[in-house]
Amino acid sequence: MIIDIHCHYTTEPPALHLFRDKQLAGLADPARKPAATDLASLGISDEALIQSVQPQLKLQKQRGSDLTVFSPRAAGMAHHVGTETVSRQWTTLSNDLIHRLCTLLPDNFAGVGQLPQFPGVSPKNCLPELERMANELGFVGVNLNPDPTGGYWTDPPMTDRYWYPVYEKLCELDMPAMIHVSSCCNPNFHHTGAHYINADTAVFMQLIQGDLFKDFPKLKLVIPHGGGAAPFHWGRYRGLCLAMKKKTLAEHLLGNVFFDTCVYHLPGVRLMTEVVPIDNVLFASEMLGAVPGVDPETGHPFDDTKRYIDQVAGLDDLSRHKIFEGNARRVYPRLNALLERRSQVKKQD
Repeated sequence: MIIDIHCHYTTEPPALHLFRDKQLAGLADPARKPAATDLASLGISDEALIQSVQPQLKLQKQRGSDLTVFSPRAAGMAHHVGTETVSRQWTTLSNDLIHRLCTLLPDNFAGVGQLPQFPGVSPKNCLPELERMANELGFVGVNLNPDPTGGYWTDPPMTDRYWYPVYEKLCELDMPAMIHVSSCCNPNFHHTGAHYINADTAVFMQLIQGDLFKDFPKLKLVIPHGGGAAPFHWGRYRGLCLAMKKKTLAEHLLGNVFFDTCVYHLPGVRLMTEVVPIDNVLFASEMLGAVPGVDPETGHPFDDTKRYIDQVAGLDDLSRHKIFEGNARRVYPRLNALLERRSQVKKQD
């Protein structure tokens, strides 16, 4: 099985965008608030939902992936917009939409949710939604935004006790978190080209500086987009870890921190598989997302990341199995349990 652990719902029905437009317009003029308050009242049919993900289903078949771990549009989380109440309503609706899609197409999608974060508001306020995701929606993970301000970084580092209530709940629920920022309102940083990569790198360094996993030895964090700059500067971070912590990077972080393969060229994926332990690399493509279009140098889409892994000559069959399936099952225990249940049902049938 080939499991893509990082994809966002970027082909949403127009009704969802209309709701969001009205929700944000209502901040300036309450009379413009949407009449709808939940997913059911948006009037999106099952047929419309299935039609909306035909591009993803087509690419699954064309590129050879089996299951997509699917979450709301990352840039659309926009935790810096509006109020905490607005964020909570938007999060509930967005997560419900992912749940409905995963219910309609269970062989193609497994759900990951966003949290109702807001700048300066304790992450503890997100715990009810986190519990709902696990216990009611059947999600296998969560996207956790380290910078709800959208590029101004006023909340504490991810190793601060400020975040501990979320980590405690994640460990209790046996769910990993992908560290994923959202859109950026700081004009210095393009959101996918700078802000995303900045955040991935910054959080990795925060984890080196702190001792988070001493307090949460079972916590699992996935750093997307290939880990930002970390693999390219692996020697720098190994050296900093030794200087600061008197232990190796592997001892300090790599039992708890993992990276995906959303790296859009073969040399980058090859480098990643050479410097990062294979046990810490999970297949992902982010389709349809950050880098659309065809690479003129190869004639293939940038985000067809399976091709890159297939072309890395130094990977043996076991390593490819770990990247494509084994590591995902280990890092996402709820996903593994879901797949095991489905396998048992098929055997009984």
